[in-house]
Amino acid sequence: MNIFTRWLMKVLPADARSIDGLPDINKRYERFRLGLLVIMLIISMVPVTITAAIGYFQYRDLLQTTEREQLLWNLEGAQKTMQTLINELHSSIEFIVEEESCQKIVDQQTLNGLLARLKGKYNGFIDLGIIDSDGIQLTYAGPYKLQGYNYRAQEWFDQATKRDFYISNVFLGYRNIPHFIIAVTKKRPDSDDYWILRATINADTLQEFVSTINTKASDDIFIVSNCGILQTSSRYYGNFLEICPICETPNQIGGIRRLRGETGDLLHVSAALENTQWSLVLIKEKYIHQEAWSAFQKRLLLIFLGSTISCLLISYTLTNIVTDRIRETDEKQLSLLYEAEHSNKLASIGRLAAGVAHEINNPLAIIDQKSGLMQDLLGLTEEFKHKEKFYTSIAGIHNSVNRCKVITHRLLGFARRMDVILEKINLRELIQDVLNFLEKEAMYSHIRMEIFFPPELPDIVCDRGQLQQIFLNIINNAIDAIGKDGVISIFTELRGADVVVKIKDSGPGIPPQILKHIFDPFFTTKSPGKGTGLGLSITYGLVKKLGGEISVSSQVGNGATFEIRLPLTPDKSAEERESNE
Repeated sequence: MNIFTRWLMKVLPADARSIDGLPDINKRYERFRLGLLVIMLIISMVPVTITAAIGYFQYRDLLQTTEREQLLWNLEGAQKTMQTLINELHSSIEFIVEEESCQKIVDQQTLNGLLARLKGKYNGFIDLGIIDSDGIQLTYAGPYKLQGYNYRAQEWFDQATKRDFYISNVFLGYRNIPHFIIAVTKKRPDSDDYWILRATINADTLQEFVSTINTKASDDIFIVSNCGILQTSSRYYGNFLEICPICETPNQIGGIRRLRGETGDLLHVSAALENTQWSLVLIKEKYIHQEAWSAFQKRLLLIFLGSTISCLLISYTLTNIVTDRIRETDEKQLSLLYEAEHSNKLASIGRLAAGVAHEINNPLAIIDQKSGLMQDLLGLTEEFKHKEKFYTSIAGIHNSVNRCKVITHRLLGFARRMDVILEKINLRELIQDVLNFLEKEAMYSHIRMEIFFPPELPDIVCDRGQLQQIFLNIINNAIDAIGKDGVISIFTELRGADVVVKIKDSGPGIPPQILKHIFDPFFTTKSPGKGTGLGLSITYGLVKKLGGEISVSSQVGNGATFEIRLPLTPDKSAEERESNE
């Protein structure tokens, strides 16, 4: 037995018989309804929630993966562009060194001409200088007065002497403006001495070039040195020569880190530039597909809310249907148990009544016989003082015996099954005959009879005598219930293959605690001596014999309504049902 079944047995009544005895039955059904609704919501919402969560995280991961790939692809493109610039600058300076000898380049006019050619190709060149192995600038072409300056103590000079080609970091130098240099070292052919061709480029030129390769794929792009010093301005992290707060040792191409920024998570990718001490950095603060992600979140939320509302409505509807069906089934079971119990009571009392009537009839016959003999003997006897009193007493005995015979006859009629004789009956005429029989009693009590018949009510096939007894008992009880000044209304209608007769009185009504026992044998609310309690029980049995149904409804203060439902034509004869039973 699973958990749900055990829960059902715990929440619902154990059987239909226990329903009548539970004052809080409505609360128990409501608890069952609520519990079933919660279970159905859990069963339906768990898959919906899991599916929505999987979709949310999967799509988020997909966007993040796409974002990383897009950012790395843009980094690779930007790196190639910057590398091309650096290589072209290198080639331009290298070409001068290879083509021109030191004696020719040292010439001021030659150096001025070379600077003019370089500016024509790249406007960012500021000046050119020839520096000997002692760090002294021999010749200078440019806007500043730097002829004869000694650069031996400069860091770039030390680095340039160790390699043939060197690109420095951005620095201020003697000019006190941000710039970087490209230095090419060349040995003299006739000695171990060397000379250096130094070209100076303004840092703004590097900044302009970086700005031209900025794309929508990134929120910020800049160049940083290996020491974390900005070589170009950053949109968020500072200007030239300031320390970049998020840059550590740069990653190789393909490297990607997630950082925590002031506005949220940051994607940080960087790639080293060859022949330099620089790294190109791209920063992304938000998703590349931000609009797509926002639209997806809205659609997912709408779908989730729609699914939740649908699950709630469906679960609520199904819960009500299931609970109502269970309650209806319990009520039917209860009704069947009551009916079976009532039938058992009738059968038991019928057997008891038959036995009692049989046992009483024998002594009554003897008493009647002996009293008759006594009356005959008195007729043959001479007159004596109290003879009339004896006649009076014998007459009383006869009356009492006859009264007992009537009671035992009723008991026997209740106990034995009477033969059913079927015939076509005009229901309007039959009910009118019953009302005529009770007319005087109704007039005496000032009770008005109202009859409502449809214009074309068909005849029914039934037993006339038993049908008369049914209506006689019910209408007579209605008269007793009203007492004085009231109305009895009789309605008939055709309902499918059945005819329904409703008898409504304007009496005080029947309390609920009495209503459920109204058809029990010997149950009566009348004063002692005014009723035996068998009338409605016999009526109930007669209706069942005729293949019909009888029910009663009432509200205290609004009278009672008896509804008798009889088939127009029985499925089989009443005699066959009698014999089968």
